[in-house]
Amino acid sequence: MTRPCLPALDVPSPPSFTPPPGACDSHAHVFGPFAQYPLADDRSYTPAEYPGAAFVAHLDRLGLSRGVLVTGSASGTDNGAVLEALRRYPDRLRGVAVPAPDTTDADLDAWHAAGIRGVRANLFRRDGHAVYRNGVGIEVLEALAPRLAERGWHAQIWIHAPDLVEMAPRLVRLGVPLVVDHMGRMASARGVQDAGFQQLCRMLADGTAWTKISGADRNGASGAPYTDIDPFARALLAANDARVVWGTDWPHINYFEAAQMPDDGVLLDLLARWMPDERQRRRVLVDNPAALYDFAPVPG
Repeated sequence: MTRPCLPALDVPSPPSFTPPPGACDSHAHVFGPFAQYPLADDRSYTPAEYPGAAFVAHLDRLGLSRGVLVTGSASGTDNGAVLEALRRYPDRLRGVAVPAPDTTDADLDAWHAAGIRGVRANLFRRDGHAVYRNGVGIEVLEALAPRLAERGWHAQIWIHAPDLVEMAPRLVRLGVPLVVDHMGRMASARGVQDAGFQQLCRMLADGTAWTKISGADRNGASGAPYTDIDPFARALLAANDARVVWGTDWPHINYFEAAQMPDDGVLLDLLARWMPDERQRRRVLVDNPAALYDFAPVPG
């Protein structure tokens, strides 16, 4: 049995700006109810129950219209909690699933109807060792890639940016859009000149990949307000702000000390610092997720 994670904060700080209509939290997780959707026995962390209604309440607290749910590694390849949330809130939510190797066309079609628009692979390693249990590797993506392309889906890649130097050619050969999680999970101490981070910037610049400017709380060493992450977010935006989305990573699993638990209002307010231009914030919060996740366009 793994250690239970701390719960997310219920009352975020108010951000300094009002999110525009259609603003999207493009990376979050739901879990449970466990009676219907139990966690994987072999898992790296144990979250509390956070079904779809809890996530929609999180969006409402932040003044956000839309959200994207990603099946968490604690759920293995059981996407049931995500699919249940998508079916309950079809206009507000989209999803990214973790496929089993034997996922069928019928599965993919049912997921698409529910609102799934991509699949996630866990390639996140440090010193050659997997950081989290569960998930699927690149071999599953390679087998599924033609069927993902037929449906207009993307591949979301959970990877340490330094590994992109070696892995980028193989990922590009998948022939589907790529979305790199959490700014490549770059530790701020490595600096923006790290070869893997520069590879990520080039992939954004040439349109090969997207990224999520999420994970400031995990990538940084200074704590809130995460100023050591500023150079990374700004470099990615400068590379190609049409290939950037943002997310909170709610409910912030795998935290065990209250002082470390991020405040979602503070995370949202980072965008005012990284993007003082309201038009650029709208692009990242509204237009880009609408295109990537197949939401209805928002006039304006």
